[in-house]
Amino acid sequence: MTNFLERNRDPELMDDANVAVHTLKNVLDDLDRTNSLLGGNSITLKAVERLIKDYKQESYTILDMGCGNGNMLREIVKLGRSLHINIEAIGIDLSQKGLEIAKAASTDFPEIRYLKQDILALAPDDLKCDILLCTLTMHHFYSENIPIFLKQFTKLARIGIVINDLQRSVLAYQLFKGFSAIFIRTNIAKHDGLISIKSGFTKAELQQFAKDLPTVEHSIQWKWAFRYIWIMRTQRLNTVYE
Repeated sequence: MTNFLERNRDPELMDDANVAVHTLKNVLDDLDRTNSLLGGNSITLKAVERLIKDYKQESYTILDMGCGNGNMLREIVKLGRSLHINIEAIGIDLSQKGLEIAKAASTDFPEIRYLKQDILALAPDDLKCDILLCTLTMHHFYSENIPIFLKQFTKLARIGIVINDLQRSVLAYQLFKGFSAIFIRTNIAKHDGLISIKSGFTKAELQQFAKDLPTVEHSIQWKWAFRYIWIMRTQRLNTVYE
C-alpha cells in the first residue's frame, strides 16, 4: 500500500548522473509534453505576468532554479517578447547533461544563459534577480533541506518568487497511471512521475514552510492538475504599481 501521509524519500531515476544524455532528453521531452497537456507551464507564466504588471520595470532578470531542459525559460522569454519588455533569463541546474540539452534547445534565445549550480549552496551575491522560479524542482528535495534554499531564494529575488509544484494525492497518483499509459513514452518518466507525486506536498506543509519566512508575503493556491502555485512577494522595490 502506497503511503501518502508522509513525503516519499526514494530518488527519481532521472536524477541518476549515469543516465545517458539521449535518454535524459527523451525523459525531459516527456515531462514537457505532460506540462503542456495539463497546463502546468501556464500556471507559472500567469504568475510571472502578474508580478511584472504589479512591479513595472523596463527590464527583468528572471532566474529558474532547476531549469531542466530550459523549456520554462524559453516560454518566459516568449512572454517578455510579447509584452515588449527586456528579459535576461538565467537557468540553474546541477545536471551538466541537462544543461547541455538546454543550451542546444535555446540557440534562438540569446536572452538565456545557463549555469551549473547546487541549489543548496547558492551564492546570493552572484545570482541576484527580480523574479525567481522553481517549477517542479522542490519535490526533489527532502523536507529538512527545503528551508535552507527558500531563505536563500528570498535574498536573491527583489520582486518575488514563483514556486509551482505537485500536490501529494492518491487521486493524482491513480489518474497519472492512466495518463502515462497513453501520453508518456519513456519508462523513466512513467516511473518518476509516480515518485514525484508521492514526493509532492500538502497545502499544510507548504504553509509550514511559509511560516519560517515571516517577512515575505505569501499566496498558496491549488491549481489543476493537482498543483500548488506559491507566490512570494519579497517587496524590495521602492515603488509598487497597483
